[in-house]
Amino acid sequence: MSPEVQLPVPTGPLVRLRHVQYSYDIDPVLVDIDLNIEGGAFMGLVGPSGSGKTSLLRVLLGVLHPTSGTIERRPGLRFAYVPQVETINWNFPVTVREAVLMARPQRRWRPGATTEESRAVGEALGRLGIDDLADRHIRQLSGGQQQRVFLARALLAEPDLLLLDEPTSGVDVRTRHEVLHLLAELHASGLAIVLTTHDLNGIAAHLPTVVCLNREILGMGAPRDVLRPDVLEQTYGAPMDVLEHAGLPLVVDRRGAPIESIGARGRLRSA
Repeated sequence: MSPEVQLPVPTGPLVRLRHVQYSYDIDPVLVDIDLNIEGGAFMGLVGPSGSGKTSLLRVLLGVLHPTSGTIERRPGLRFAYVPQVETINWNFPVTVREAVLMARPQRRWRPGATTEESRAVGEALGRLGIDDLADRHIRQLSGGQQQRVFLARALLAEPDLLLLDEPTSGVDVRTRHEVLHLLAELHASGLAIVLTTHDLNGIAAHLPTVVCLNREILGMGAPRDVLRPDVLEQTYGAPMDVLEHAGLPLVVDRRGAPIESIGARGRLRSA
């Protein structure tokens, strides 16, 4: 198992990965990953299903330990993780307030909340514009509201780095834009954000930094520098073209239709 060390002083990147490799059994999932997560990061990880995006999030989080390479983390770094909303049982009988309260850091869950905990939950809900939903059952929420609940849970930890797995998966275009604007606001307030996404045009093209990943990093930088036909074909194994629309790259299939998402084995879903 490779070493995970602390940076000696609270300067430089929040997290630094050097030559990181991770394997399930003998099959490599991540290969020779060099990546810095800076304090002002707002980064999207893109690639087909099975390319290692979620595994990389879990390595950053410390849930998975690399089989080789090193990870350095800034001392005292606080993380928060938002899973895919599709993986959650939304029929669990709790209200929005109770769901957020479950994220409090105490190891032993207590049925009641302290005054300070109630205040923190109220502030998190208010910051995300869902304080009026505090007593609503979570199964009564829309997709966008569900995502805000999980963001509120994450903010309860007062993180320096927020990691999100497919935050716009399974939502409509309007909700996707709402989530993107909300994340942009959180980033502007000083929160570093790393997310995975299949949505090249709705999400990735609007982020300051995009990382194309398929076991290894095949491209990293601004969207217009990374979302290029050669890099995308290498990443997804499928030919794509890139146009410019409103000053942003627009990824299209060879028929000219905008690509909504890309799944396993480079299967294209066009709008």
